[in-house]
Amino acid sequence: MLTPWLELDGTRDRVRRWSEAAGLDLLRLGTEADAEEIQDTAVTQPLIVALSLLAHEHLPSSVPADAPVAGHSVGELAAAAVAGVFSADDAVALAAARGAEMAKACAIEPTSMAAVMLGEPERVVAWLHENDLEAANQNGAGQIVASGSREAIERIVAEPLEGTKVRPLKVAGAFHTRYMAPAESALREHAARITPADPVRPLLSNADGAVVNSGREYLDRLISQVTSPVRWDLTMRGLAGLGVTGTVELPPAGTLTGLVKRELKGTVTSLVALKTPANLEDLR
Repeated sequence: MLTPWLELDGTRDRVRRWSEAAGLDLLRLGTEADAEEIQDTAVTQPLIVALSLLAHEHLPSSVPADAPVAGHSVGELAAAAVAGVFSADDAVALAAARGAEMAKACAIEPTSMAAVMLGEPERVVAWLHENDLEAANQNGAGQIVASGSREAIERIVAEPLEGTKVRPLKVAGAFHTRYMAPAESALREHAARITPADPVRPLLSNADGAVVNSGREYLDRLISQVTSPVRWDLTMRGLAGLGVTGTVELPPAGTLTGLVKRELKGTVTSLVALKTPANLEDLR
């Protein structure tokens, strides 16, 4: 995932520095590791944030410096760095700590997640609660991610709500639920070592899709989000409310661009998913 980006000037040295901040060899993990190794959430999270920030450093000047920014789940850490709340080094280090602590929390008891497609959102959420599950990600565009005990997830996969399709996800555990409480506590200690600045551009929060003007509040929300649902549906509405008509998705890209395309059809008419450096030409 990192290989094509390492051909750009300065990126290799940048990744080496972030590797020190993360306590992981991100250079090797992002170029040589197999799928099984990088699917460990302790590795996935800092790799994603590092890749997003590498690409951001090479955005052409045609992308406005004051454009709104938003991230999905761990992507909020990259978004915060883009908005100047803390440095890229802090973002990668925090992502590494987040991934490691969430991996520990996942090991406490068997939990999982599943994507619920179609269905009326309010009805789906109520059905999940009846099955002792949380709507961990309300992604809009007909997609809600259920999160909770492995037994409950297996039950809804076997017996979906009428009118829905349920697909199990390959994840370490029940992210964005009470099961991640130990990770939230540990992350608060890590975050206490970061001195945040106020955002220099509109920065949206997954909690409610609102623009957050305080760096301290955004950092607090980042930590709380570990045990709280991701409201990407509200985040997209927030972008639309700001008058956004075009989006650029930082790598690894594609998923969020698809959601925006379906949810904000007719509102956002220009979408670019930065998968490789070649896509930078699309922005120019």
